[in-house]
Amino acid sequence: MNITMIPFKEGEANLDWLDLCDAFAHGHSLPKAEIGDTFLYRDPDTMLSRAAWIDGMGLAVKSATIFPRNPDKGTPMINGAVSLFDDAAGTLAAIIDFHLVTKWKTAGDSLYAARLLARPDSKRILIVGAGTVGRNLWQAYRAAFPNAEFTVWNRTRTNAEAMVAECPGLKIADDLETAVRAADIVTSATMSTEPLIKGDWFRPGQHIDLIGAYRPDMREVDDTALTRARIFVDSLDTTVDHIGELKTPLETGVIARDDLQGDFYQPERFKRASNDEITLFKNGGGAHLDLMVSRYILDAWQAAK
Repeated sequence: MNITMIPFKEGEANLDWLDLCDAFAHGHSLPKAEIGDTFLYRDPDTMLSRAAWIDGMGLAVKSATIFPRNPDKGTPMINGAVSLFDDAAGTLAAIIDFHLVTKWKTAGDSLYAARLLARPDSKRILIVGAGTVGRNLWQAYRAAFPNAEFTVWNRTRTNAEAMVAECPGLKIADDLETAVRAADIVTSATMSTEPLIKGDWFRPGQHIDLIGAYRPDMREVDDTALTRARIFVDSLDTTVDHIGELKTPLETGVIARDDLQGDFYQPERFKRASNDEITLFKNGGGAHLDLMVSRYILDAWQAAK
């Protein structure tokens, strides 16, 4: 059996952010994915496996180990791989670097939504959070908004300074409220458990992109932000019920299910209705997106050979 092995650097050399958006559009035109997650624990360590099957595309299992004590030994905390299987025969087609799939899935998810929801004339983009995901968002958004001015805000200024040193043209925002009010697009990737972005700061025409919160106890925006915006998600099935950004305000009655405008499987609903409305997108990820990205990576790899 000939199994393709795709490492990070060599695999990424073949990829393009706008082509990935096209791959997402194609993937969501196929039958809805069947998804299953499993967790194994040995305190404090975790193994997570996320599987998806899309009829007409194939199957993928993304497995990750999270060992919090590894950095003390000089070993990465998170390790993993994605196994991609052929749709027709079920044979193993490729093993792809875990971090490559995660990078392009996470930032690409937000970029795909922004191309559908943000105003095309957006010129000022604020990145909240100067971590690895923030750097990836800077790369992705530049592909679709090449003439935009980018700024970054981070709780710790030294981390923002380090990001600016790596990202040409990026500037530091010293005050979060001022930066949010000035931005056309706000893309946030923090580990915040308390809302740090306030809806009172929003202005008509903005697009708000939320990546960071992934647990029930995490939120990046307050209730006012949700009531002022039209809310979209990548997947109603995988994002709504376990992420605090939406789970908590739904449970408290701040918003209702009908306030969720749609997901990527509903292209007729997933669009901006006017130049003045505020759109808010919750990036929740999902194994089906890992599968779409993995298939795109393999197709790009094979086309380059």
